[in-house]
Amino acid sequence: MEPLIRNIADTALWVAIYRADESERPDAVFKDPYARLLAGERGKHIVDAMVDGRRNSWSFIARTYLFDEYIMHHVHQGYDMIINLACGLDTRPYRLSLPSTIIWVDVDLKEMVNYMQTMMANEKPNCIHERLSLDLSDREARVKIFHELGSRGKKILVVAEGLIGYLDEVDAGALAYDLSHVRSFRHWVIDIMSPGILPLIRQEMGILLDEAKSPLVFAPDDGEDFFALFGWKSVESRSKLKTAYTLKRLSADMITYAALPEPIGPKGKFPWSGVCLFENMVSRPLP
Repeated sequence: MEPLIRNIADTALWVAIYRADESERPDAVFKDPYARLLAGERGKHIVDAMVDGRRNSWSFIARTYLFDEYIMHHVHQGYDMIINLACGLDTRPYRLSLPSTIIWVDVDLKEMVNYMQTMMANEKPNCIHERLSLDLSDREARVKIFHELGSRGKKILVVAEGLIGYLDEVDAGALAYDLSHVRSFRHWVIDIMSPGILPLIRQEMGILLDEAKSPLVFAPDDGEDFFALFGWKSVESRSKLKTAYTLKRLSADMITYAALPEPIGPKGKFPWSGVCLFENMVSRPLP
């Protein structure tokens, strides 16, 4: 029998289930009316197969919420393009209140792009929306596309939700370097985790990911500072745990952990995951 998670693209299916669950709450912090349909039965099966599959859904709810916050902040700051790397089943061009003039570019593998084009064919986005097929592991191809996209905007935000954790340090550094060398790529938003939390996450979902040959591996010892070498200055980092606490999405046994003070700087063995905003220092505009 084939593994439940066949490849990294299938991880988007279980995350969509969490978005669907949240969207159907009366006190939902975001609404994604497309999530359950996009996740399909396979998404439900993946969540059901994980140990306590919904127990830690708060982490994904907080992540989605924080990415929404950062995206809308930059939209209000007059950014003219959003590039969404490894977009998966993201429906933000349809569900966020975006200006009709902003360009949103979803980038993912051909199979995912084709799936989303089919599933969303009858839906109208709120902005200028494009989809690009790209294997991000093909460095020559991605550099070409990054520069092509960069030439079309002046203030561009790049987001990569749920991507970096699957890269090793070499690949994460190379991606960061390639992005920072595009002048119009002003800011970058990603989610990262500490070495202290990686074993806990792998304990919950590691077997399924290992079977799909898509293990979570990236948890740098120096945290956000890892990206400084590749041209990115850390601007702000927001804890998913503390955000989930604020949103009242934690179970009673997790609230105690939310009260613990978090280390300043690299988190090391402290179990932490969050969403981080970076500023491009290589291609920073002249004053």
